[in-house]
Amino acid sequence: MQDLGIAFQTAVGDSGGNLDGRTPLPSNDWLMKRNCSLSPRQVGWFYFSIACLSIAIAALLTVWHGAWLVLPFAGLELSGLGIALLAYARHATDYERVSVTDGMLVVETASASRVTREVFNPQWVRIELGESFRALVILRSGKRTVRVGSYLDPHRRRKFAQELAAALHDVRTGRGAGQGGDRFESVNWVDKQ
Repeated sequence: MQDLGIAFQTAVGDSGGNLDGRTPLPSNDWLMKRNCSLSPRQVGWFYFSIACLSIAIAALLTVWHGAWLVLPFAGLELSGLGIALLAYARHATDYERVSVTDGMLVVETASASRVTREVFNPQWVRIELGESFRALVILRSGKRTVRVGSYLDPHRRRKFAQELAAALHDVRTGRGAGQGGDRFESVNWVDKQ
């Protein structure tokens, strides 16, 4: 696994070892995830606790002080918070995975509930990275184009592009990962503004 930091997490753990009983993944596998503080389940429990507290306070004020307008505003507040937390929870598990295995380059992206998978021949893939600060890594093969690296900062995005280029170079020359030689092939730096 390639280790590029917090937002660019490895698939088998920080040490790259077999921490959960799964078989180790190949070394040319990159998993890029959002850096989320709460899982969707934790978001649900958080919303439940806030809703219970807010409704209890609103009911208490309505019954004790006769402030009946507190209840509709509490409901409005909980509706707004619920919509925001739902949008957060839908995208909390988004990821991009790039793998170079068995003579294929596989790019898998998950956004909300939609998962897309693109398979490329690594012999024909061209890697491009624009010069602008926010440019994503572009993988091109013929007329197909996939953009990856949206969860990485610009420095780690460039490092990922170099590591992917090196892995593709190893596949093209018939070398396995980590067999020495020139690890960094040039990446097409294109200014697309």
